[in-house]
Amino acid sequence: MSHYSDLISQFLWHLPVNWTPLAQTVSDPNLMGQIQKSWSHFIQTGQVWALLIGLVIGYIIRNLTSYG
Repeated sequence: MSHYSDLISQFLWHLPVNWTPLAQTVSDPNLMGQIQKSWSHFIQTGQVWALLIGLVIGYIIRNLTSYG
């Protein structure tokens, strides 16, 4: 197991410095504004009703199919 972890650490050590696939550039740092905009869109489009109906139907189906 030690040999395997040594190979992985050597592989990770030799990665190029500019290899950053997870890095992102932030174009709008206003996080609370984005959350507020998304929530208002969620409410205005009626998706909240689909969520609530789905939760109720799922709860009913779970209770009908459970034993005991």
